[in-house]
Amino acid sequence: MSAAELDKAVTLLVRQVVHWQQPRWAAVATAGNASRADLVHRLVQEVANLAADAEGEPRRTVPRLDNDLALPDQVRVVVADLLAAGVDDEVLARAAAEVTATRSAL
Repeated sequence: MSAAELDKAVTLLVRQVVHWQQPRWAAVATAGNASRADLVHRLVQEVANLAADAEGEPRRTVPRLDNDLALPDQVRVVVADLLAAGVDDEVLARAAAEVTATRSAL
């Protein structure tokens, strides 16, 4: 797994959701009983956890912002943090799998 492959997975996810308005974020996701916004925020938290682990830092809760329209930006930021941490291919693969699973569940 490469950084370019993770970037491609993130780009596909962001393109899918960046134009959504609040009602679409609030809708229940295809898989499960959580809202689409909840699923994407869970992804943000998972990627942030991977970055914290890679940097040897404690895990911190990523705040859930009042406006779900900020979620695509949050995804981009935590993935950039992960890449800046210089993680190995295994961590990149795990992050890409999380992104792809979230995209499929939406």
